[in-house]
Amino acid sequence: MKVILLKDIKGTGKKGEIINASDGHARNYLIPRGLAKEATDGSVRELEHQNANKVKKEEQAFMDAKALAEEINKFEVTFKTKAGEGGRLFGSITNKDVSDKIKEVYKMEIDKKKIVMDQPIRTLGTTNVQIKVYPKVSAQIKVHVVEG
Repeated sequence: MKVILLKDIKGTGKKGEIINASDGHARNYLIPRGLAKEATDGSVRELEHQNANKVKKEEQAFMDAKALAEEINKFEVTFKTKAGEGGRLFGSITNKDVSDKIKEVYKMEIDKKKIVMDQPIRTLGTTNVQIKVYPKVSAQIKVHVVEG
């Protein structure tokens, strides 16, 4: 019997897949527990329609993320801080500091976890910092650190 899975089932399949299950397994376990429904012509068409909508939404989200990345690429933030000999900072500038500064200057909320820094900034100068906007879409901003 062909059934459409309504939830992920370990060892059986993922949500939205059409699988062949034995009649007993489908009628006595999957369907009564709400894990699957019978794959009729109407339900298969409905699933295809949902998948098409899902693809359309993902494409739109990707395009929106690209536009946002283009906007973020223009951002530049400046930190004024105290530094010692050789331009070494007293303290450091972390991804949280960068996130807060972007919010303060550009009024845009960017999660600190999306700001990729191998290590905090500890010297004066300009650093390019990567921001992951969406999977496979990232932007870079310039972070200027000056003595002040």
